Amino acid sequence: MAERPDRNLALELARVTEAAALSAARLVGRGDKNAADRAAVDAMRHMLDTIEMDGTVIIGEGEKDDAPMLHNGERIGTGTPPVVDIAVDPLEGTTLTAHGQPNALAVIALAEQGTMFDPGPAMYMEKLATDQEAAHAIDIERPLEDNLRDVAQAKGKRVGELTVVILDRPRHAEAMRTIREAGARIRLISDGDVAGAIAAARPESPIDLLYGIGGTPEGVLAAAAIRCLGGQICGRLWARDDAELAAIREFGHDPEGVLTRTDLVRGSDVFFAATGVTDGDFLQGVRYHRGGATTESMVMRSRSGTVRIIQSRHNREKLAQYTGERYFASMAAPTPLS
Repeated sequence: MAERPDRNLALELARVTEAAALSAARLVGRGDKNAADRAAVDAMRHMLDTIEMDGTVIIGEGEKDDAPMLHNGERIGTGTPPVVDIAVDPLEGTTLTAHGQPNALAVIALAEQGTMFDPGPAMYMEKLATDQEAAHAIDIERPLEDNLRDVAQAKGKRVGELTVVILDRPRHAEAMRTIREAGARIRLISDGDVAGAIAAARPESPIDLLYGIGGTPEGVLAAAAIRCLGGQICGRLWARDDAELAAIREFGHDPEGVLTRTDLVRGSDVFFAATGVTDGDFLQGVRYHRGGATTESMVMRSRSGTVRIIQSRHNREKLAQYTGERYFASMAAPTPLS
């Protein structure tokens, strides 16, 4: 008899990212990124307590943003198997949310215990990411223009037909000059390079490549998504100063070493879920309607390679029965016209 399918945790995690997105979306465009982040963290932590798992946060929120929950090393879930590593970003794109800009997400990833890369003091890394078609063509140790040429060849395009997504930061001025001189196009983003990496890895996306120096925690989350999508991410740790470089080495990391998707997330069964907070390149943001709201989520599992887009309709009154208005606190009933 064939083995029965086991739990797809990504489907359960969709409820977690939906809760974070619904909570953060109440603050879209209101100019307070910290309040939006706190709302997402609170909602995500609340829902994670309901998932049957014994999880340890490897990529967390608390230490980076002084949040009281979801910090590195925190145990979450009901405490029953499976035993897993967890990476979270309850609100990827806090500034995007505060300004009402696109591509803000609530994100979570899981893998077997002991398989997620722990960045330690390495806050930043240089990254390249692309889809399965060009996965063999990227190499962070080679010049950027060579990567552009080889990605174009792998995709059957001219370099001038490539689109590269890159964070809009002064540290990328030279890279942007190189990309433009090679003839490729650039899409600048202000924040959110997990969304950028996913866009680069999706075969139907107009984005061909992500490049730049961004957060190492975000690199681990992106690697989890790419393990499911089948693309590639490669990178090197990047120190801001000599003290940080020394700390990275003392922690046991090689700052010159190349990290690929299987170095960042080694597990054979990786789960990933993301829900849109604001409208973006591949997910619709939270939209309110009479009596509730709708969300759109992407859920993926590496073992099956299945990618699902889930559209959910949330009833305010029914959801409030067991959340205490946690996610719809600002959605008061409309005042009748006088």
